[in-house]
Amino acid sequence: MSKYSLLAYIKFLKSSTNQHGIHSPFVYKLVTDCFYDLKKHKEYEVLKKYRQDLLNNSTRIQVTDFGSGSRVFQSSFRMVSQIAKTSGSTCKRSKLLLRLVKYFGPKNMLELGTSLGIGTSALSLGNEHANITTIEGCPEIGNISQDQFDKYHFSNTHLHIGPFESVLKKLTPITYDLVFFDGNHDKRATLDYFDILIGSINNDSVFIFDDIYWSKPMSEAWAIIINHPKVTVSIDTFYWGIVFFRKEQVKEHFTVRV
Repeated sequence: MSKYSLLAYIKFLKSSTNQHGIHSPFVYKLVTDCFYDLKKHKEYEVLKKYRQDLLNNSTRIQVTDFGSGSRVFQSSFRMVSQIAKTSGSTCKRSKLLLRLVKYFGPKNMLELGTSLGIGTSALSLGNEHANITTIEGCPEIGNISQDQFDKYHFSNTHLHIGPFESVLKKLTPITYDLVFFDGNHDKRATLDYFDILIGSINNDSVFIFDDIYWSKPMSEAWAIIINHPKVTVSIDTFYWGIVFFRKEQVKEHFTVRV
C-alpha cells in the first residue's frame, strides 16, 4: 500500500460506518443481505480451487501492461503464481463480487481487466445464465485465463484480448447490468471508459471500480464519477467504489466498511 493509500485508509476508517448508520432502505438491504452475508456459498470452494490452480502455476510469461504498471514487479517477465498472489482479486473481494452477482442477478456483465480471471470466475459462478464479456490487454495473460475458463467450463464467459478502447469499439452495442472496472488504474482512462459505458446502462445497472484509492488521481476520478448527474447512489468501501443509476433514489453517498 502506498503512502497515499495508507493515509486515505486511515481517513476512511474515521468516516465509514456499518449498516446501522445507513438510512436508505436500498443500501441498508444491500449491506445487510449482501455485504455482510456470512453464509458459506458452495461456489466459494470453486473460487478457492480456481485461485489455487494459479498459485501452483510456475509458468513464466512476458506481460504487456497497458495500464498504470505494477508496484511489485520491475521486470516484464513474471510467473503466473506471482501474478495470482499480487495482482488478482483477493479471496475476500472475489467472494463479495460473487455475492453481488447473486444478489442483483445481472444478465449482461462486462469486465475491464481480466488478468488471470479470478474476478471473472466470481462473475461466472454468481450467475451461470448470464452473458459475460471480459477484456484483457496482455495476450499471454489472456491465454492463461482462457485455459482456466475452459477447464472450469465457464461457457458463459467471452474473452477479448486487446487494448480496452479498441475492443470496446468493436463490441456490439448492448445494455450492461454490471460493469467491473478492474484494469487501468489511470484517472483519464477510467473517466474515458466511464463516459463510454454510461451510454450502456439501464435503471438498475451497477458499476464497480477497483482501487479507487490507488493514487490521488484515481481518487479524483472517483470524485468526478460520483458527482455525475446520472449517478444517484454511490458507495465507497475503500477498495471498491460502487455506483448506481436508480432514478427513484435521491442522490446520496455512503462510506461503508466491508
